[in-house]
Amino acid sequence: MITKTIQITEVTVEELADEVANKLMLKIENYLKELSKKKNDEILTRQEVADYLKISFATIYSWNKHGILNPIRMGNRVFYRKQDILNVLEQQKINKKK
Repeated sequence: MITKTIQITEVTVEELADEVANKLMLKIENYLKELSKKKNDEILTRQEVADYLKISFATIYSWNKHGILNPIRMGNRVFYRKQDILNVLEQQKINKKK
């Protein structure tokens, strides 16, 4: 176990508390950004997309054909980026508001 000694001089309790709070907020913001990145960088199979959107394989095929979804093909496997799906959903939400 590593121990460190910190000596603080001429700092009020409020200044120390503010400084600790600022550092903690930075750490929390960075953690949330990384957590968000990891979740949305996921690659999904057709089955996972169908379950996530509650749609059939026929609908997925149709959306691929019409360019709504952009599949990633590797051999005979088809994958989708979760972020792409979320972007399509967000775009549909924006279009309906207009």
